[in-house]
Amino acid sequence: MPLLNDNDTALRNLLTNARTIAVVGYSDDRTRVSYQIAAYLKRAGYTVYPVNPTVTAIDGQRSYATLAEVPGPIDIVDVFRRSEYLPEVVDEAIAAGAKAVWAQLGITHPAAAEAAEKAGLPLVMDRCIKVEHSRLGISVKQSTEER
Repeated sequence: MPLLNDNDTALRNLLTNARTIAVVGYSDDRTRVSYQIAAYLKRAGYTVYPVNPTVTAIDGQRSYATLAEVPGPIDIVDVFRRSEYLPEVVDEAIAAGAKAVWAQLGITHPAAAEAAEKAGLPLVMDRCIKVEHSRLGISVKQSTEER
């Protein structure tokens, strides 16, 4: 599966069809971008799972140490870790049966791209999921907890 960065149709399909997003590197600090993006994704109607081994819970929701611990299927793994960790996250995503990996702004790694391609795992690198979600005109549905 090729890198999806320059394929708006594939990006739109990915974001429209996804229901669950595991956020790797999700911080419990409300000022951190990972927290803010995860909050946006929740408002957009996605089920969001925090994945951060250094945090036990975020806003009362359990945080998982690894992708393997996330209950149920993962549609997108959204990565907020430095580039050198991307190959490890891609390997975990493949093992967990995730349908795609999305590496946030500034996160790229050629070996991770190669591993994802070999596994047929769609990959987006160096793009903000919130920016692309908005740019592509995908509707935001307010979650029930915020109504």
